[in-house]
Amino acid sequence: MHGETARLTLSVPALYGFLLVAARVGGALSFVPLPGFSNGADMARVLLALSLTVALAPLWPTVALPEPPVAGMAAALGAEAAFGLTVGLAVAMLIETLLVAAQIFGLPAGYSYASTVDPSTQADSNVLLVFAQLAGGLLFFALGLDREVLRVFAASLAAHPPGTFFLRASSIGAVAGLGAGMFATGMRLALPVVVLLALIDVALALLGRIHQQLQLLTLAFPVKMLATLAFLALILILFLPVYRAAAERTVAVLYRLL
Repeated sequence: MHGETARLTLSVPALYGFLLVAARVGGALSFVPLPGFSNGADMARVLLALSLTVALAPLWPTVALPEPPVAGMAAALGAEAAFGLTVGLAVAMLIETLLVAAQIFGLPAGYSYASTVDPSTQADSNVLLVFAQLAGGLLFFALGLDREVLRVFAASLAAHPPGTFFLRASSIGAVAGLGAGMFATGMRLALPVVVLLALIDVALALLGRIHQQLQLLTLAFPVKMLATLAFLALILILFLPVYRAAAERTVAVLYRLL
């Protein structure tokens, strides 16, 4: 008795739907600045995009080929990639919030003179910027934003089947508003540290006026750098509610795209 060989067959409309979903997912993965992702192996990134696409297999649509096939397929793939890029841009703005805060207080704290290797670009970068980027990537997973992004993709396949999505002016305005919120949230996170550094500068200036023979310039940078680290250790837990609120706004904007 000969066993029958199992075969996996896909129709041309189903394969076209797979390509459209893969373009939507791949567009986001190419833009989300996850630590170590941009400089990872190309095969690993392709495998991740394909794995997420396969995870959405129950929602793959069966789409008829457009007419003419080449031009219609190129336009549809471009629209799907635009959706993925929009989602990736919104998530990137959220992660960049911590980098904006680190950039604001990193310069007056003296950390612009302390550089290390950025794992995403392999170039010298500010120490605080590298830590902020790693913290943003960790919070992305800790707050469950990876699951929310997958839910957005799954819901988008029902709300806008592949080949029918187009960016509206309201969606573009909502994503642009996240850019303004990125700077506002970064300033809120950095303001306590900036105020502390200003008070340290005033205290050192007064001490220099009282004791002019003291060489306080050599002490200014170590004092400010150590004070920044100690103060961040005390108030770091307060960053989480502010960052969570920014994450909730980002998720709300992602659902508005639907």
